[in-house]
Amino acid sequence: MRFFKTIIILSILLSFNTLAQKNRNTTPSSAEQFPIPAKTPNQLFYIQRSSNINTILYDANLGSDKKLDPKNPVHTYWVRYTEGGKKQELTGIQRSLAYGLHTKPMAGETNSYDGYFFAYRKRRFVVKQNSKGEPIALFPINGKMQILEKVFVKVDESGMMPSVIYIELWGRDVNTDKEVYEKFKP
Repeated sequence: MRFFKTIIILSILLSFNTLAQKNRNTTPSSAEQFPIPAKTPNQLFYIQRSSNINTILYDANLGSDKKLDPKNPVHTYWVRYTEGGKKQELTGIQRSLAYGLHTKPMAGETNSYDGYFFAYRKRRFVVKQNSKGEPIALFPINGKMQILEKVFVKVDESGMMPSVIYIELWGRDVNTDKEVYEKFKP
């Protein structure tokens, strides 16, 4: 009986290793080579990681009144490119520890929400709608609140726990609409 349990565990580990190897072999070497998710009117930004091409999207969650949903202004989900581009909700652990957000209404501003990533609380962001009613996420890029569009996280998975080597941010200047970029080590 113990022998069969060992065989089952080894089989599971080998299948995970094969899947991880397959993902590594199909993972581009730089952020510019990753797939770009189709832009939707509610898309705020997305995150990609060096570990595989699956992408986490952050969309504004608008109610029937076309305003941000006060209970849940941002909908976060996967686009699983390794599975043909299917959409998938985050698991509870992913939502509460890794890719989820904490948001709360901003004092003195209607339809604006202050927040942070559960995994990285050092930089706070704002989700709101611009003067045209388009949803945007403002995030500190180069020390100034800018419109965030894309995040790339370079991850080292060689140890027991993955560690972040660097983070790249792409966005647009709120006033000039020029592209902005920052790379930093957390």
